[in-house]
Amino acid sequence: MTATVEGKNKAAEVDVSLDIEGMTCASCANRIQKKLNKVEGVTATVNYATEKATVQGPRGMTAEDFIAVVEKAGYGARRTAPETPKMDRADVIKPRMVLAFVLAIPVVTVSMVPLLQFPGWQWVAMVMTAVIVFWCGRSFHAAAWANLRHGSTTMDTLVSLGTLAAFGWSAVAMFFGHAGTIGMRHEFSFALTRSDPMGNVYFEAAAAIIAFLLLGRWIEARSKKEAGAAVRALMEVGAKEAVVLRDGAEVRIPAGELALHDLIVVRPGEKVAADGEVVEGQSAVDASIITGESLPVEVGPGSTLVGGSVNATGRLLVRATAVGSATQVAQIARMVEEAQSGKANAQRIADRVTAYFVPAVIGIAVVTFLVHWLVGSGLTFALTAAIAVLIIACPCALGLATPSALLVGTGRGAQLGTIIRGPQSLEKARSVTTVVLDKTGTLTTGEMSVLSVEPAEGCDEDELLAVAAAVEAGSEHPIARAVVSRAEADGLAGTATASGHGAVPGKGVTAQVALDGSEPAAVGVGSRVLMADMDVAVKAMPSADVIGSEVFVARQGRFLGRIVVGDQLKPTAQQAVSRLKDLGLTPVLLSGDNQAAAEKVATEVGISEVRAGILPQGKADAIEELRSGGQRVAMVGDGVNDAAALASADLGIAMGAGTDAAIAASDITLMRDDLLSVVDAVRLSRATDSTIKSNLVWAFGYNVLAIPVAALGMLTPMIAGAAMAFSSVFVMLNSLRLKGFREEKRSR
Repeated sequence: MTATVEGKNKAAEVDVSLDIEGMTCASCANRIQKKLNKVEGVTATVNYATEKATVQGPRGMTAEDFIAVVEKAGYGARRTAPETPKMDRADVIKPRMVLAFVLAIPVVTVSMVPLLQFPGWQWVAMVMTAVIVFWCGRSFHAAAWANLRHGSTTMDTLVSLGTLAAFGWSAVAMFFGHAGTIGMRHEFSFALTRSDPMGNVYFEAAAAIIAFLLLGRWIEARSKKEAGAAVRALMEVGAKEAVVLRDGAEVRIPAGELALHDLIVVRPGEKVAADGEVVEGQSAVDASIITGESLPVEVGPGSTLVGGSVNATGRLLVRATAVGSATQVAQIARMVEEAQSGKANAQRIADRVTAYFVPAVIGIAVVTFLVHWLVGSGLTFALTAAIAVLIIACPCALGLATPSALLVGTGRGAQLGTIIRGPQSLEKARSVTTVVLDKTGTLTTGEMSVLSVEPAEGCDEDELLAVAAAVEAGSEHPIARAVVSRAEADGLAGTATASGHGAVPGKGVTAQVALDGSEPAAVGVGSRVLMADMDVAVKAMPSADVIGSEVFVARQGRFLGRIVVGDQLKPTAQQAVSRLKDLGLTPVLLSGDNQAAAEKVATEVGISEVRAGILPQGKADAIEELRSGGQRVAMVGDGVNDAAALASADLGIAMGAGTDAAIAASDITLMRDDLLSVVDAVRLSRATDSTIKSNLVWAFGYNVLAIPVAALGMLTPMIAGAAMAFSSVFVMLNSLRLKGFREEKRSR
């Protein structure tokens, strides 16, 4: 992927991002993309979901040239300006949708129930329907006209033709027929008759079509509201400001002004503002927000740091080796953006069929009119039958098929703590074969705690913990906090006191410790190397099963024992892995931790395939490797380093306890920190995807069967409108079945 992008950039001198306006379906995006790519030397990608176009062109072309091509295609465009956020499309549609339903409900009710038809009701219905058709539904007509001028048709064409024909013919009947007579009754009839159809109106059909389709458009717009959040979340990981050395003085500048090789001063508690190399100082650096791993890393001169890491203890002087767009965080952000722009749209099949369906329906309506007229059925009968064809073929159910199921499925998911971000998260759920699980924060708690206290011969657990806690007290290091917390929980706090602390960078801490009032004695708490420096012989202890960090303790040259600090498995980890296997998925453990620790966790939960020691950039590569082997991959993670892998996977699932970047890059977010929620997410995604497909099958099947009936003159436009409404109700009822989805039972 990288090579391809670089190749394009070398050939293209101009690289522009455009916000596109006026797109109503994926076919609009395809049309704009084709128009742009027809320009010599231009390579363009148009994304319907994000309503953006990325255009690369030869030297000499400008953004205005590309905008002109888009406008010539019948759409609007402007250069993307991050500081000027686009107005939410859902907020634009909502007022028109609400007004359409407020007006359509009484129009449909009075039109379909003769007992409610008061004197002059049809004139009131005409005024209300005019507002619905020409104001609420104006976007359909505008899109249909734009498409017509360029010789193409979409769903908007059919909606516009059907509603305008129904309203127009009703208005003709009102002004030139008998339909406008005060006291006229709109009798319920299933079929056309060869009596005077100029006595009927079909306002309810036009009103219902616009109202239901606006509802579908509004639901769809809501599902795309968070487009671009992943990249913003990633970029917010970095520091906003940095302190640099300039002519020997410390100067605070915006992080965006950093230059390569700048010397950055990073104090305890501050973020590292760029990728760099430590020039001076010793410290423990917390890179969990980048790596997802809970253990801090001891750094000193020559150590490399990733921008966004947090300096925990000492002052560091760091030389910037990569700034701005060259940092690892920025590179991950680009990978996320590229992966998201490649996501398929759930409605693409329907849009593709529409390219043939709409012209076919228009052709059938024309043939219907000509045949009935030529065989002597009369002009009004022939025209009314043609209108019935257009109305009953209006794709209301088709427009609701995806968003209705998505709304109910996501609503039920939210009740269970599962957030489905959009239709793209559903399309691959059925075909997923492999689920990749991050270790820290996903299978394990991600919080440091004491896993075991192992005293040496002649020492007990209380003495070992009390001495270690006394030395570690006051330290903000995660390992130290874990040891102190365990001692406090065991009631050992204060039984030993320490003084004269001395840090041994990268090895541990020394102090003078008095235990139970005894004379202070030299104590060392830290690594095996510290023990060796103190000439303390560490008794043989097994290390193969160790998960986490080993803290060795010695007092007055005597080895007291070992404390193991690290992660613990989540309570539902084993059950979740078992259920994933039951769903036909192959679990794979992916971790940045060492091989021994990763394999230990994998064995405990029942995972046979392990990939350990994976760097942040390598996680997305590991996903791509699995995919290239024919696997359909779901990725579960919680760290920034997981963000690119989550976006690259066929199905990205982020644990809610993870970082904002991972959550924003995912297709599904689990708000509960419970691994069984992954099972629920896969099951709910599959159920919702199945509902969408059954809705689409019904919507197309309904049209295929109903159009011939209308073409034979066996339905009035009013009944055609009612049938269209019933089709939409059926789709909604089918989608509502998802409310009965039940979460996986948790074993006790």
